[in-house]
Amino acid sequence: MSAAWSVGCLAALLILFAAALRLRVYGAGWRRWLLRLGLVAGALAATLAANVAVYRNDAHLDFTHEKAFTPSPEASDIVRGLREPVQLVYFFQKENPAGRAAATMLELLGRLNPMLAVETVDIDRNPARASAFGVQLYNTAVIVTPSHRLQVLTTDDREIALGILRALRRQQPVVCFATGHGEYDIDNFEFHTHFEGGHAHSHNAEGMALVQMEQHGLGRLRRAIEKLGMAPRKVELRPGRPLPQDCAALIDANPRTPHLPAEADLLREYLAGGGSYMLLLEPDFAVEERLGAVLAEAGVRIANGVIVDPVDHYFTDQQMLAVTKYASHPVTRAQALSFYPGARPVEPAPREGVRAVALFASSPQSYVVQDRARYREEAAGAAKRSYPIAVAAEGRMTSAAPPFRVIVVGDADFASNSFFPYLANADIVLAGVSWLLREDRLASLKPPVEVLPTVSLTNTQVRWIFILTVILLPGAVALAGLGVWLWRRR
Repeated sequence: MSAAWSVGCLAALLILFAAALRLRVYGAGWRRWLLRLGLVAGALAATLAANVAVYRNDAHLDFTHEKAFTPSPEASDIVRGLREPVQLVYFFQKENPAGRAAATMLELLGRLNPMLAVETVDIDRNPARASAFGVQLYNTAVIVTPSHRLQVLTTDDREIALGILRALRRQQPVVCFATGHGEYDIDNFEFHTHFEGGHAHSHNAEGMALVQMEQHGLGRLRRAIEKLGMAPRKVELRPGRPLPQDCAALIDANPRTPHLPAEADLLREYLAGGGSYMLLLEPDFAVEERLGAVLAEAGVRIANGVIVDPVDHYFTDQQMLAVTKYASHPVTRAQALSFYPGARPVEPAPREGVRAVALFASSPQSYVVQDRARYREEAAGAAKRSYPIAVAAEGRMTSAAPPFRVIVVGDADFASNSFFPYLANADIVLAGVSWLLREDRLASLKPPVEVLPTVSLTNTQVRWIFILTVILLPGAVALAGLGVWLWRRR
């Protein structure tokens, strides 16, 4: 609508200018001068009215390919979805380019929804306003809602949008992470075994120390959960000790030792009480019989083996599954390419009172092997079909029990530190947590994660690049040279 107003005002001014060029002034003496003054006054009034209309209906146009001067789509979605008033006061320094850019982005966000009242303040020019809010640092956003007030120190509009989400929460949900069976540690922020203490790349460099990581860890997932206003907590599965009632969701990521039957009974009791449970399993994990029965009762059946997909895989590894097609579900809404470095089949097992959905699956040409090192030998006799990789189920354990929610994924590495921030892996995990917390209808936003610049290619893209650069281009040069040689011989 603002763009239409701007275009309409510009068109009206052009029409007035063209009409003025063809207008003739008749009369003589004071009547001629009076008519001229009237025309000048009318032109000034039209120009003033056009400027007022454009100012009141200002349009923002960003012609850069990267949309460098436009708020991020994630932050814009959060602001458009506001249903209660939010006051946002941003304190910056005018001489700081990043601060000025952030203030401009916030002012543009304020135009998207009248529920967001944006005020930008230069601390150097208005220190009293900063003192009134208790602000002492540049680039500080103060977010005030009817129930909360918090500060966010950043120049990123996505971080401020995350702050708005945190401020709008009535209470802080607790996301529990199961321990006791060698699960991924949420305090582990390292990505792989690496060297520290020096700047040389040689492993024998003097002063460098080897930091050995036995497993990936979920530190990046924990940071994302904290930025979204949730409280992560470790919970040990222990027989005779019920799970805490304030656990809004329980995540069991990559258990390495089998669960005891009594621990499986604890999980069933948790689900029977309306709990939410996410289980991330690796292909080599042996599912205990009682735990398998509890999951089957909840609508999920776990199979053995490793899925090999010769069609949809990431780069050249056929066991690193690439997923671009998803089922219709809140967890997979508007998701892009995600990948799973080694996954086992997870089948939906719906029953009366329980709805189970396969979130995504491998291609119809995929198959399952038991020995991932000898998958080529097993490929000949393996059944070729599509195998589900993740299942979401919801329902009631009994007719009188409150509803539960369960997500089981046949891979755990995709959520680890090494693979969490790449492609849509983080979106899948965080959307799953949101669905477990029954917040899937709310606006969602993935916290920004620091990663190195990468170029992500699927197997099909790599194949076409190879054909173009190794076959077609050299072949074209060879054909051109052959043609020139033949022409000169003639």
